[in-house]
Amino acid sequence: MLKRQSALARLRRTGQQGMVLLVALVVLVAIMIAGIAMMRSVDTATLVAGNLAFEQAATNAADKGIEQAIAMLQAKSASGTLDSNDPTSGYFASLRATNDNPAAGQTWQAFWDANLASSAYDAGTDQFGNHIYYVVHRQCANALPPGAGGQCVASPAVTTANGNSQEAGEIELQAASQIYYRITVRVAGPRRTESYVQSFIAM
Repeated sequence: MLKRQSALARLRRTGQQGMVLLVALVVLVAIMIAGIAMMRSVDTATLVAGNLAFEQAATNAADKGIEQAIAMLQAKSASGTLDSNDPTSGYFASLRATNDNPAAGQTWQAFWDANLASSAYDAGTDQFGNHIYYVVHRQCANALPPGAGGQCVASPAVTTANGNSQEAGEIELQAASQIYYRITVRVAGPRRTESYVQSFIAM
């Protein structure tokens, strides 16, 4: 009788050990699946953060294109050549005959490729691998001097008005009218990042 009870106890312990092993395997599989899911989630978050960083870097790189375009306009102003087109510098003394911005439903990339890519000036690549291009359009109807048929969009002249009161020590504002120029910059960055920035300046 004693031997029979001992044998039954051994069978119970053996059955219990098998159940513990099964439960441990199930828990191990669950932990492994949770770990894989966490790794995928972290990878996705890192990828999204990296893409946002590349996009922001491309947008910031557009400032360099704007600065180069302004330097080009200042050089042309000094040489008196703002009234004529210069495609080699990405400069046009008048507005385009067609729309200068994407139509409804058209992306900026499609618009650039179809209308501006062939006339854009290659401003080079920055230290982060962002390739910069720009096109400048003077806001005039014709490539002529502003006072001789150019029909330009210009800022109003700022002058003192007769008859107004003047405080002691007040500075009189006087400024000539300035022509507006639109600078369109495209930046092609790493991971196929595309950024388009437009800026208007008056000179």
